[in-house]
Amino acid sequence: MRIKGAKQVHYDSGPNMTPLVDVVMVILIFLMLAGSFASAEHYLVSTAPITKNGAGNVKSLVPNDETLNILVDSPPGASDRFTARVGDVTTGDPAKLQAALARKRAGFQANGTGVDKIQVYIDPGKNVEYKFLIEVYQAAMQADFTKISFKQAH
Repeated sequence: MRIKGAKQVHYDSGPNMTPLVDVVMVILIFLMLAGSFASAEHYLVSTAPITKNGAGNVKSLVPNDETLNILVDSPPGASDRFTARVGDVTTGDPAKLQAALARKRAGFQANGTGVDKIQVYIDPGKNVEYKFLIEVYQAAMQADFTKISFKQAH
């Protein structure tokens, strides 16, 4: 006795779902791996100024550092020189800038401010090349300042 239905092709089985499941699993694994790296940033970046005022008895986390601004500029079209201004001293020589910064540091220390409480800001103009900013940064480092940062070019 032969069964006729065993050899006939069954077209009512539907489409093959195996490739679809494979693609969905690959996408799911990719999203799981990519999503775990995005959790590194815990705080929202803001451009709002930091204030010392808080609600209630909240202690302020803003440091009370003395600031020292170094204004760096370069004349338009002059790619071989710069001028740096610290207080009343304006110079284009890194050695003279270092000496002026050392005098400023000594003045801060004479007033009882430690070098760890002095924040140096290098404020570049829009025409200043990076090589001059590096020279100013090195002059500040050689004058024994430890907290040196850059402002956005104006």
